[in-house]
Amino acid sequence: MGILTGYTVLDCSIAMAGPFAAQRLGDLGADVIKVEPVAGEWQRHAPAGGITGNKINVSFLSLNRNKRSLAVDLKSEAGQAIIRRLVAKADVFIQNYRAGVAGRLGVDYDTLSSINPGLIYVSMTGYGEDGPHAQRPGQDLLLQAMSGAMMSTGRKGEPPQAAGQYLVDAVTAYTAFEGALAALLHRERTGEGQKVEVNMLDAITTLQMQELSVFTVGHKPQERSAEPHAHVYIRAPYGTFATQDGYIALAMPNFPGLARALNAPALAELDEVRAGWDDRDATFAAVREAIARFTSADCLSRLAAEGIWAGPVYGYADLVADPQIAHNGTFIEYDHPTEGHVKTPGFPIRFSRSPSELRRGAPLTGEHTDDILRAVGFSDAEIGEMAQAGAIGRGEP
Repeated sequence: MGILTGYTVLDCSIAMAGPFAAQRLGDLGADVIKVEPVAGEWQRHAPAGGITGNKINVSFLSLNRNKRSLAVDLKSEAGQAIIRRLVAKADVFIQNYRAGVAGRLGVDYDTLSSINPGLIYVSMTGYGEDGPHAQRPGQDLLLQAMSGAMMSTGRKGEPPQAAGQYLVDAVTAYTAFEGALAALLHRERTGEGQKVEVNMLDAITTLQMQELSVFTVGHKPQERSAEPHAHVYIRAPYGTFATQDGYIALAMPNFPGLARALNAPALAELDEVRAGWDDRDATFAAVREAIARFTSADCLSRLAAEGIWAGPVYGYADLVADPQIAHNGTFIEYDHPTEGHVKTPGFPIRFSRSPSELRRGAPLTGEHTDDILRAVGFSDAEIGEMAQAGAIGRGEP
């Protein structure tokens, strides 16, 4: 039995952050009902990396496993009546509409909690439900830019660099996941439901606990280097370096050990404080020149012999093939009825007594509409009438 077996989650979210959070709840056993428009969520059809899939876009496929699909028109009276009936028996409701939209659709917290006082209502926004930026688009790159984090990456005088993944979306998803679990625990202890508010700006800001504290408490400004130093608040050398056949990452070595490993005696003479902090560019350049004389394998072997922290720089092909990834079971694999064989990252937390489980892949639009509606008391005749009126979708052929 999964940790959340017996709990029902209504996932009214779109794009990445909301669906990812809901998927995590489904991975732990919750019955996640993805509530989407009759034509399907837009991300079903938006190509990720130019890959459209057969019927399901790769992004949608990766973010919506362990869910059932209910296709319903929330702008219709019948659609809103369906949601009210589902909410009466639900445990968690998740939405990431722009501020004000939930109220217009009749799925705001006040409305739904009056139906079910024990409901955990997770509201996800870009910047907060109110305030001066509430109506701004909550998009990953825009939040990375606003968070200050981008100003710590890239070379001095060049444009700041974004992260190589949808960082803000992922962090916000995990924040919402944690918030939902904490609220469920509170309800177990008190019987009280509540509203859980999560926004992308706070999620990415609080992720930078150390960096921002160095600025707010230590008053040290962000100062990027001319060399591609990997972090403004860590001493040199720290970053990625080219070898004869690739790249390695090097983290905070001691200079005597580095000098021995790279056969570069001059490095042993460097002062850790002055060279590491005040002369970061010169230090980085000297280490770059020394590393460039070796292959990646030879360099990593030499560094390991000195106990210096270093490792290979992987691409996705290297990561997927890594033996530790295979040992950990990081990826899960299954066969999907329309998309064929699927290999995708799984659930990263291991539980000794209640492991996560893959119960179903991403659903087709409205694949489970009839089953979901019958379970809350709608008759076949009522379901047929709503389908005829266009209030619901009943699955793709």
